[in-house]
Amino acid sequence: MVNIGNDVSVAAAHLRAGELVAIPTETVYGLAANALDEAAVVRIFMAKNRPQFNPLIIHVANTYQLEKLGLFLPDKAMALAAHFCPGPISFVIPSSEMIPGIVTAGTPAVAVRIPNHPLTLSLLQQLDFPLAAPSANPSGYVSATTAMHVAEQLGDKVGYILDGGECRVGVESTIISFMESEPRLLRFGGVSLEAIEAIIGKIALPEEGYVDNPISPGMLAKHYATKHKLLWGNPKEILSAHLDTAFEKIASITFKESLDLIPATNQFILSPSGSLEEAASRLFGAMRMADSMNIELIIAESFPEKGLGRAINDRLKRASTI
Repeated sequence: MVNIGNDVSVAAAHLRAGELVAIPTETVYGLAANALDEAAVVRIFMAKNRPQFNPLIIHVANTYQLEKLGLFLPDKAMALAAHFCPGPISFVIPSSEMIPGIVTAGTPAVAVRIPNHPLTLSLLQQLDFPLAAPSANPSGYVSATTAMHVAEQLGDKVGYILDGGECRVGVESTIISFMESEPRLLRFGGVSLEAIEAIIGKIALPEEGYVDNPISPGMLAKHYATKHKLLWGNPKEILSAHLDTAFEKIASITFKESLDLIPATNQFILSPSGSLEEAASRLFGAMRMADSMNIELIIAESFPEKGLGRAINDRLKRASTI
């Protein structure tokens, strides 16, 4: 039986016992364990079937908890933290000897963030250790944005699911590395590039392509994938190239307009009003719903390359069938 509730003290007890707890954040649900307990962290990788070369993000309640771990944000990261933390932004900084190598995948860097959810912040304040917490879903699949998403796929592997309702942002955190002479964006996410550059000026963008030995989560080429084939781009062009597929066997994910020919029940319009924030919050839910249907193909629209549209496109591109 899946153990779901909103009792922070129960979640804390499971974590102190070395068990896994699913936690709500403003971005997606995380699969959390004591970041300083190697055996507990191993359980994360086993539950998700996650490759151990893919590092984890450490979650803390505030920057003071980081300093207790021997971790320090450089000046530009502190400037961003002052504006966006708690919030959907992660910083890759030099690690310390207190952080187990399994968390960092043996790299000299560690990703850290302060999540913006009242239950999880309360939980972190009760604990005397940070939480390592990747997204609470099988590795490579669509991230979970509700407690039930977690229960459906990882329920028997989690000691407790802390139910904090539906995630407000709906896509993972923006990740910025401070391991080079200048900051570099590693993953588009819940804080837009425009908002970041308004605080610290121009930053380097992600390098072309993805890597097999990342210093941060969210850098693998194949991720967020649905079980059904997903094609991303111009929906009308994709449709015209797949006229041999019955329209009732196609589902679509679009920004604000419907598509001709595809049944209305198979269409997921993320924001009829044209809000990229609303579209991002509904993206993973729509992908999961489409994937649960009796279809053969999911068509996903390319979103405007601005604001959270970049994060949406990043997720859809990596979910797409190549």
